[in-house]
Amino acid sequence: MLYMGSRSTAHFYAAAAFTPIALIFDWLDGRVARWRRKHSALGRELDSLADIISFGIAPAALGFAAGLRGEWDWLGLMYFVCCGVSRLARYNVTAEGLSEGGDKVAYFEGTPIPTTMLLTGVLAFAAWQDKLGANLYWGVWTVGSWELHPLSFLFVLSGSLMISKTLRIPKV
Repeated sequence: MLYMGSRSTAHFYAAAAFTPIALIFDWLDGRVARWRRKHSALGRELDSLADIISFGIAPAALGFAAGLRGEWDWLGLMYFVCCGVSRLARYNVTAEGLSEGGDKVAYFEGTPIPTTMLLTGVLAFAAWQDKLGANLYWGVWTVGSWELHPLSFLFVLSGSLMISKTLRIPKV
């Protein structure tokens, strides 16, 4: 949000850098819980809340700050966040069944939410190329009376892949 006030790309890069940092902490908290052989329903829910903030809300907010501010963009960003919430809720409900009695699940249904780090990478690359705001990749379209930045389709695609039930990704 500091970027929106200052227009300093340093603030934008800093916000984008928090996603890989969040990924490291997300990975570490799971490793520590398995190493200690301690987990709880509360821990699982807190992990999901942290994930939706780090890999759902934060990339959507970064997209908005980057210039995805058309009415269709808003719908796409909200869809993306809702897909992230749905994906995490489904995982929490089905994880025990998918683990087949083991400590961790054998595969993910849909893409894991940390894959949204690719979106923040695209946005950071756009900032590096001075392609934010009015210069966003692929410009802006007017659909009906609302504006749409085609870049927001990446968020819609990412959200759709997260909630896919046919896409199965082995967990390594």
